[in-house]
Amino acid sequence: MLTRTLPRFGSRRSWHIFERNFAVYRSQWLMLISGFFEPLFYLLSVGLGLNHLIAPQLVGGRFISYATFVAPGMLATSAMNGAVIDSIFNTFFRLKISHSYDAVLSTPLDVTDVALGEVWWALGRAALYAASFIVCMILLGDAGSAWVLLCWPAALVTSFAFSCAGLAAATYIRSWQDFDLVTLIQLPLFLFSATFFPITLYPRWLGAIISISPLYQSAALMRGLSLGQFDVVMIGRVAYLVALAFAGLWLAARRFRRILVP
Repeated sequence: MLTRTLPRFGSRRSWHIFERNFAVYRSQWLMLISGFFEPLFYLLSVGLGLNHLIAPQLVGGRFISYATFVAPGMLATSAMNGAVIDSIFNTFFRLKISHSYDAVLSTPLDVTDVALGEVWWALGRAALYAASFIVCMILLGDAGSAWVLLCWPAALVTSFAFSCAGLAAATYIRSWQDFDLVTLIQLPLFLFSATFFPITLYPRWLGAIISISPLYQSAALMRGLSLGQFDVVMIGRVAYLVALAFAGLWLAARRFRRILVP
């Protein structure tokens, strides 16, 4: 019955999950709006502080300010963090604490609709936050070129990859203590994905490991787009993130079915 575990992207029923989450957050609008302040604080901290202390960085034969170098990596990190919060923390609460999905499955919706609906919701929030981040980059002068607008769809692809992977990971979490494992993975990705320094500054063996991490792929993709430096490797980076997304979504659908369907 493998076909039953594959999410149906043409199914409109999954949008009911999106509508349900939107209705919930209407009464928690402050939590939703707070996500717009994160990019501003990130960029201000770098632009007003470190930008004047660190020399310009050489990227693709072009020297750029440190803030311009860091900003795309921070956008990638913001997309990852938002996806993780939505897909792991919130999904775990609905799956294991409030048992909201049990009520959902008493309707015509099935587990694939639930999994896909949660991804749509994560992408919806990511679209808003990424747009606000890019606006802040432009206003603060951290955009390397007008091509920075292409970072918006790149941020959606990043959120898609991490939300699907996070959704699958949420089904393996047994208690709140297991979230320490999420942080154990998330923090090294943040610190060692060439967000703050070029990958060439790391030891060769560490650089090889970093180069296969999804956050590095996203940060490198967005940095190239923001500077208008296009190459064929970008296609491979997008394919990497999309493959991760589909693998995570497939696993999440299977796990949801195993947990929720008797």
